Amino acid sequence: MDAIFDRGPPAPCPAPFNLAAHVLALAPDHADRIALAVLSPTGAVRWSYGRLEQAVRGTASGLLARGLAPGDRVLMRLGNSPDFPIAYLGAIAAGLIPVPTSALLTAPEITAIAAEIAPALIVAEPGLSLPVAPPCPVLETETLRAMYDLPPADYAMGNSNRPAYVIYTSGTSGSPRAVVHAHRAIWARKLMWSGWYGLRPNDRLLHAGAFNWTYTLGTGLMDPWSIGATALIPGPGVTPAHLPLLLKRHDATIFAAAPGVYRQLLRHDMPALPNLRHGLSAGEKLPDATRAAWQAATGTQVHEAFGMSECSTFVSGAPDRPAPPGTLGYPQPGRRVAVLGEGGPVPHGTPGTLAVSRRDPGLMLGYWNAEDETRARERGEWFLTGDTVSMAPDGALSYLGRGDDMMNAGGVRVSPIEVESALSHHGAIRECAAAEVRVRADTTVIAAFYVADAPLDPADLDRFAASRLARYKMPRIYARVDSLPRNANGKIRRAALREDWEEAHPAADP
Repeated sequence: MDAIFDRGPPAPCPAPFNLAAHVLALAPDHADRIALAVLSPTGAVRWSYGRLEQAVRGTASGLLARGLAPGDRVLMRLGNSPDFPIAYLGAIAAGLIPVPTSALLTAPEITAIAAEIAPALIVAEPGLSLPVAPPCPVLETETLRAMYDLPPADYAMGNSNRPAYVIYTSGTSGSPRAVVHAHRAIWARKLMWSGWYGLRPNDRLLHAGAFNWTYTLGTGLMDPWSIGATALIPGPGVTPAHLPLLLKRHDATIFAAAPGVYRQLLRHDMPALPNLRHGLSAGEKLPDATRAAWQAATGTQVHEAFGMSECSTFVSGAPDRPAPPGTLGYPQPGRRVAVLGEGGPVPHGTPGTLAVSRRDPGLMLGYWNAEDETRARERGEWFLTGDTVSMAPDGALSYLGRGDDMMNAGGVRVSPIEVESALSHHGAIRECAAAEVRVRADTTVIAAFYVADAPLDPADLDRFAASRLARYKMPRIYARVDSLPRNANGKIRRAALREDWEEAHPAADP
């Protein structure tokens, strides 16, 4: 049978609709409940639902009073403080289009973004890089906070298919792209509540990411608020070393992070966490060794999800349906997903490109001012993710890697995930990544780049790999590195490893 998952569509998005109104719909009935706690090693800054909604709708009033019109872009230069979600939701409440950006971006990078999206306003925290010769007024946080107590604006209701916000991709496959999402994107996220999180109204969800990342913005803030739960976010200065104590001190019931954070956190002693039900992971493949170490340290499982900036997470394991070993899990109920080859859907068990239906309510409207790039990702009813997977008859998906990360061993495609997963069990390897590198003008081989306290014997590594991998999947090169290159969201940049190695080891003539 064809590798298509479809158990029926989700409930339609209500009309008229506003993303911010949906996120804060429970605020009037839970005005005194804590919506947000920004954590530090010594305490927390807490916001009730009532105070949060007042600040969001007051900000909407303040932005409209400055002459901004529906559809105007608001470029956000804010860190992990309450100002970030308030400015974000305040803009959406007013019918404006916020553009969150990483606090780590440099002046040239943010200048290029400003030139692309033409903001009508920049909301900025002191000390963060701004565009060279800003093209519009800059609103500093002191002025922003003065808006919080203004008379609340009404939510700008309208078609759920109109633009709500712009988020930049992490640039995994090239330059970051500006992704335009509709108001309906938040409605689609309800499919994750049971399909991934096991989210409950009394949960206290601690997310260890930066607000500008869609994983944090959705999983860490908007989804907990949409169901009436409490979002716990580490503030400035919090490191992975602080997280075990913060999880315990603030009674976290769910922990969410990227795999790299799990690895760093596990280097520290873990206290008993009697309130923690499970962890969530997304951003890149979670190594089996990291998953096992977390379960041994906490007694809880980690449920992993796959997604992308263009559609957030739509494949996952969940507490009531854990992912089978070695898989990503299942498409969430309400999703329509396929595995495609050149001629369309492939049979079950056959590798192909993962695709999600263009009817999915969580799929982007398109790339900003880039219709050709948007169309290049479409094939009929499907949006192509660029990731290689296979689907079991029950719908479980096995991840084989990015299409551009897949390696070729003697004419056979090999997933870097398989190689990395095998080597991650070596006791001396802290983390590793595999990539195909060119050693001669006509020859490429698999190389394994690893982080360890000291160089390891290649012969020993070869014996270890041989016990877990078919011969054709085994690395021919082992290279110790100080660290693995990652993008701003923590994803491994395998292409950078390949380029750095080939620059240091020019290919010989055939």
